[in-house]
Amino acid sequence: MIRLKNEKQINGIRTSCKLLSAMYRELIPRIVPGVQTIEIDQWVQDWIKKMGGKPVFLGYGSKKKPFPAAICISINEEVIHGIPSKRRIREGDLVSLDCGIELGGFISDQAVSVEAGKVPDEVKKLNRITCECLYKGIEAANAGDRLLKISRAIEQHAKANGYGIVEEYCGHGVGLALHEDPHVPNYPHGANPKMNNGMVFAIEPMINLGKSDIEICEDDWTVVTDDEKVSAHWEHTIAIFGDKTEILTDRLENLVF
Repeated sequence: MIRLKNEKQINGIRTSCKLLSAMYRELIPRIVPGVQTIEIDQWVQDWIKKMGGKPVFLGYGSKKKPFPAAICISINEEVIHGIPSKRRIREGDLVSLDCGIELGGFISDQAVSVEAGKVPDEVKKLNRITCECLYKGIEAANAGDRLLKISRAIEQHAKANGYGIVEEYCGHGVGLALHEDPHVPNYPHGANPKMNNGMVFAIEPMINLGKSDIEICEDDWTVVTDDEKVSAHWEHTIAIFGDKTEILTDRLENLVF
């Protein structure tokens, strides 16, 4: 069931989103060759705690195998859900960051792919096109239209550039919980509800340099491309109003490109 948010709730979600984007503005310059991903996660945990929030990803999932970090750090062929470790970022890596904050009971979600040093031209193009796919999707998100209009816009731009679209994972409602209805796929399939005033959801294209096929690693979290080619991931949390659509998280691409 889709939970429509009232003005007070959207204000709370917006405040959480602004905090998350503020964190990214400090974090992105730290994504440089030589740093260990576990050091990044510790910095994120400390920053969120200092600001009075909670890292919503930490401990998320089943009790048997909860996610062990505050931020997903997925490098190159890792699509999403990469677990921070002693691995060091290398020159030319594409580092996808995905994080959420709970602040006063309201949840934000945002992802960005950061280029560590000088990346190959084909990776730079993939990253730029994936970011463009996100904004194509947002442009298609308007009250009164059907949800899969977003999916068609993302698919069209990705396929026009010859890229694979991850099909098994998608955007989602967010705000009062990390994952809510509706599903927001990156290609048109499934339920197609009308977008209405009060809907809050995350749009997050995951686009591969090669084919769409993926697999899950033995850690039960990290998703990788089957052909081991690079993947990029961008995400915003947005709110639908009767007369406009608002991006609740801040634009960060000027810190990457």
